[in-house]
Amino acid sequence: MNSSPTTTRDDVLSLTDDVSSLTDVVAEMVDADRQLAAIQAWQLGLLARAGAIAAAQTAQIPIAAQREREMPLRSVAAELGAALRQSDRGMQNRIHHATLLRERFPATVTALAEGRIDIAHVRVIDDAGARITDPDVRAVFEQAALAVAERETAGRAKPVITTLAHRIDPVPLTERHATAAETRRVWVRDLDDGMAELVALLPAPLAYGIRDRLTQYARALRDRTAGEAAKVGDVADDTSEPPAAADCRTMDQRRADVFSDLLLTGHATAEASDATLCETDALIAHIEVTIPAATLTGQNIPATFRGHGPVDPDTARHLASLAPTWDRLHLNPHTGAVEHTDNYRPAQAQRRLLRARDEHCRFPGCRTSVWHCDIDHTIDHAHGGPTRACNLAHLCKRHHTLKHNTAWTVVQHGGGVLVWTSPTGRVHTDVPPRTLEFTVSAASGAPPPF
Repeated sequence: MNSSPTTTRDDVLSLTDDVSSLTDVVAEMVDADRQLAAIQAWQLGLLARAGAIAAAQTAQIPIAAQREREMPLRSVAAELGAALRQSDRGMQNRIHHATLLRERFPATVTALAEGRIDIAHVRVIDDAGARITDPDVRAVFEQAALAVAERETAGRAKPVITTLAHRIDPVPLTERHATAAETRRVWVRDLDDGMAELVALLPAPLAYGIRDRLTQYARALRDRTAGEAAKVGDVADDTSEPPAAADCRTMDQRRADVFSDLLLTGHATAEASDATLCETDALIAHIEVTIPAATLTGQNIPATFRGHGPVDPDTARHLASLAPTWDRLHLNPHTGAVEHTDNYRPAQAQRRLLRARDEHCRFPGCRTSVWHCDIDHTIDHAHGGPTRACNLAHLCKRHHTLKHNTAWTVVQHGGGVLVWTSPTGRVHTDVPPRTLEFTVSAASGAPPPF
């Protein structure tokens, strides 16, 4: 005889309470999502206003002064970026995009403000309709796209909205591909455990061609290694040298190694590069790794790869063994600031010290490597500023020109600390990375970084 579990009155009440609570959660989530959409629309409006302010300032500059006409937008973007702790270059792109979005798709921005769609829907509509140049045709597309976006998720709406764009304003495939190819680029995304992802956005034939060539190289290396191992096995005797360790790399690992060797040396293997590549004809890749002295003596202390993060001790010691020269950094034991370096070319001492101290452009939020920066006199040399480390700092060309052509000002304090003042009076302090790391570590109770 089967018996059914008994449901008590308390169980029913508990279930009712759970359902009621979930109903409240769903309702509040819907309301929160609507408010978030309204805030994002508000942000778009603020960015567009910033763009209008910059445009008004630009209009007062003669058309012939092209370089000067770039400065108002750069300065406004720098003001916003510094205040929000974001890249001013990225902020300039956001201002430009917000301005275009509000001009091209005003109904979409209104729908976002009213919470009828979210920011993901806005991106789908903008991506699909950006190529439509006729305002009347674009308005027709926008209304049709919004009808879809208000009913579907962004993921489900995207193919439908993309199809609508092609139907309403058909563009030949060749022209679409040419437009898409203009977005080609290469970028790096930091990962954990000393790894990074190098990504290239390329036309499909080139991307697949590169991968096929890497695969061919990887297979050739695998076959060569297998052949050498078989040959050693055939001739092995008591007088032969110990066989080389078996190459256990996967095909993916081989492809990655070939990719690195080809780009860095021009050859598929390091051995081939060493045998044929003349150093004076090579493009040399620059990286900067700071290794504690204790790491070089065998202790298990990580090194630091500038712009990325920690490097495991074994890799650091390997890099140290291959580097033609190293600079020894002397740090202030109280602040961690770089005070000077040992080297045997005195004419380069200041450059070496500044590279070690600054690591990147010293404008707030900018990460451009010192290898792509100018060394700027904080107080102009023409105005009596000395050529000393206390009056020098790395600035990328973008921020070098911003400093000299806008109302942004900067003062340098001890230890290479730069204090920037924006045209509206906001103050932003930029501390050298090593000093900042040392100070934060000391304040948190963690051991010093070196």
